Amino acid sequence: MTDALSIRPVTRQDYDQWLPLWDGYNAFYGRSGPTALAPDITRMTWERFFDAYEPVNALVAEVDGKLVGLTHYIFHRSTTSIAPNCYLQDLFTNEAARGKGVGRALINGVYERAQLAGSPRVYWLTHETNHTAMELYNKVAEHSGFVVYRKFL
Repeated sequence: MTDALSIRPVTRQDYDQWLPLWDGYNAFYGRSGPTALAPDITRMTWERFFDAYEPVNALVAEVDGKLVGLTHYIFHRSTTSIAPNCYLQDLFTNEAARGKGVGRALINGVYERAQLAGSPRVYWLTHETNHTAMELYNKVAEHSGFVVYRKFL
C-alpha cells in the first residue's frame, strides 16, 4: 500500500471522505451514538483547517483517490521554548489500512511540517488501552513518562 500512498494537506473537496474517518476516530474513543460530538463541533473543526488564523492543521493519507487516514495537529506556544510546539491531536486510519504503514506515514508527515515550522518537538497522547497504536508509537517516538490529568468544567 505504501507505494501508492500520498500524505497531503486536507482540501475542502475531501470533506465527504474525511467525515467517515473523523466519525471512525471518534467512535474508537467512545464518541458515537448518544455520546457523539455535536455536529457544530465537527463543522467548526473542519472550518479551522482552512482558517489562516487558526493553529489547527490536517493531513490525509490517500491511496488511489481514496482517503484512508487522517491526522490533525496544532502548533502552540510554550513556556519552555521560543519556537512553537506541535501537538499531534488526532490520528486515525481506516480498518483496511492498518498495519500497512499509513499511521507511520501520517506521523512522519506531521514531523516534516513541524520541522518546517521550526518546532522543537511533536508530542501526542493515546489511551493506555490502545496497545496496537503504542507498538507503532514506541518505534517512532519516545514515551515521556508524563501522566495526564484533566477536569471537565
